[in-house]
Amino acid sequence: MRRAIALAARGLGSTSPNPAVGCVILDASGATAGEGSHLRAGGPHAEVHALREAGERARGGTALVTLEPCAHTGRTGPCARALVDAGVSRVVYAVADPNAEAAGGAATLAAAGIDVEGGLLAEEAEEGNIAWLTSVRRGRPFVRWKYAATLDGRSAAADGTSRWITSPGSRADVHRLRAEADAVVVGSGTARTDDPHLGARDAALLDSEITQPLRVVVDSSASAVKPGARVLDGSAPTLIAVAEDADASRIEGLAPVVRLPRAPGGTGLSIPALLRGLYERDVRSVLLEGGPTLAGAFVAARAVDQVVGYLAPALLGAGPHVLADAGIGTIAEALRLRVTGADRIGPDLRLTAVPVLPAPPATAPASEES
Repeated sequence: MRRAIALAARGLGSTSPNPAVGCVILDASGATAGEGSHLRAGGPHAEVHALREAGERARGGTALVTLEPCAHTGRTGPCARALVDAGVSRVVYAVADPNAEAAGGAATLAAAGIDVEGGLLAEEAEEGNIAWLTSVRRGRPFVRWKYAATLDGRSAAADGTSRWITSPGSRADVHRLRAEADAVVVGSGTARTDDPHLGARDAALLDSEITQPLRVVVDSSASAVKPGARVLDGSAPTLIAVAEDADASRIEGLAPVVRLPRAPGGTGLSIPALLRGLYERDVRSVLLEGGPTLAGAFVAARAVDQVVGYLAPALLGAGPHVLADAGIGTIAEALRLRVTGADRIGPDLRLTAVPVLPAPPATAPASEES
């Protein structure tokens, strides 16, 4: 099953809106007969790849799959039926499929007389497919907030300079996160100050076939994105989110524009509306790279599912903090996190954490960067 989990990781960033799934077929003697990954939406599922490689050796064997085999017909046929037709005698899966449309594979297999077991290494498999699972369970994209800071929590110096706080290794790791995401989101402040590119560009880490993420600029007043901005270079798709009442004539023709309601009482956009709009565009995972104001808006909306912080061994003493107002007024309201990873990347420390309690669907409105 750990091999199947590793195989599933090959599809991260290219299978959306489908899950990343891995499968290993063992023959009747327990030897590996076939392996497969789901690599592209609309392409063969992991079970189909593995069964093709196994051929007749699958008969009487065991299939180990990271996600319960699907039972519905979409752009491809049901994997549960493929396993039945191949004559496997046992199927072991890690995570039950939360998608009501595709669920029921375990029941289909059991009805055909196949021994079925679920839950093997479920926690490890969940972690590897957390973006898709979160999107199905919450009906909105999974949101990973990434930031870089000094040890005293500064995202830039007092004069606004921020390149580079972290090491080349950490910056290369961010390109990996971009490659895994369906969309990268920044606010108007970041667009004005940094003129970011937001594409996944580190060729040493990325496959040449990588699907570039959708680059999203949250620009409520339609004033931050200018002709010639790097997000308009055509190397990846771009979307500009503006307020319903904004004068967008200045950005007409630069990139597709989506109009969203403003946050009540604020000057920015409704974060829940933004996530709904992205979900409707088949975005299942978001890498939030915006500045402190946009990050605070997402935290206030309880719309952050994972935090990845790159901490550099440096001190500034002044300059902007990584997080602005998040609607938290007292220590009792603090969003508590559970650290799930602490890794050294060159001189830097990468911390990964998740909310202690599952974040509810994003319903609380909040402001973005002005």
